[in-house]
Amino acid sequence: MLKFVKNHMESITGIEIYPMISLIIFFTFFVILFWWVFTAKKEYISRVSDIPLND
Repeated sequence: MLKFVKNHMESITGIEIYPMISLIIFFTFFVILFWWVFTAKKEYISRVSDIPLND
């Protein structure tokens, strides 16, 4: 099954760019998330973490 898929994918021209685009999107998302976590204000984090406890 995998051999069939691999042979089919090799026959498509220009398909090698899609894994690179996926990697760039994935990496960019987690870099932005990492940056947001470390730059978020402590007051905002504590206020948002108390939301489920407030009635």
